[in-house]
Amino acid sequence: MVLATASAAGAPSARVVLCKQIEPAPPAVVFYTNYESRKGRELEANPRAAGVFYWPALKRQARVEGAVVRTTEAESDEYFRSRPLLSRLGAIASRQSQPLPSRTALAVRVARAALTPGAAARRPPSWGGFRMLLDRIELWAAGAGRLHDRVLWIRVPSSDPTRWTSTRLFP
Repeated sequence: MVLATASAAGAPSARVVLCKQIEPAPPAVVFYTNYESRKGRELEANPRAAGVFYWPALKRQARVEGAVVRTTEAESDEYFRSRPLLSRLGAIASRQSQPLPSRTALAVRVARAALTPGAAARRPPSWGGFRMLLDRIELWAAGAGRLHDRVLWIRVPSSDPTRWTSTRLFP
């Protein structure tokens, strides 16, 4: 998923992240990262985001937007434990988005983490998940002559989170 965030001042940035879960009710997408990374800092300062899923072979796209909250500690712990060993060591060793003096420096940090008894079993406090609570979903399907099919769903602000409106959009 391409994830778009913005700084507190509104400066946008986007990057590809691994969407680990799509939840149906209420609709949400979940991804994990270093909370101290650029995206983590931006989400703390401005807790809204947008995502794009694109399947070029199928000529389909899904766009989502919503408020972002951290996953629970238990959810982050469970997912961290499910990751391959090297991925856990990388999460422990990385100071994501900070300047790195050399690849050797990263390898040394990973080796230190690997040699620390029990380190790979403990999720670092700077690492965890975010849940984007969707309030806007748009599906797009390519059409001949650029006569694409687009449908937009917007959550209706109310006490009932299942209320949505739908609108067909011009391509």
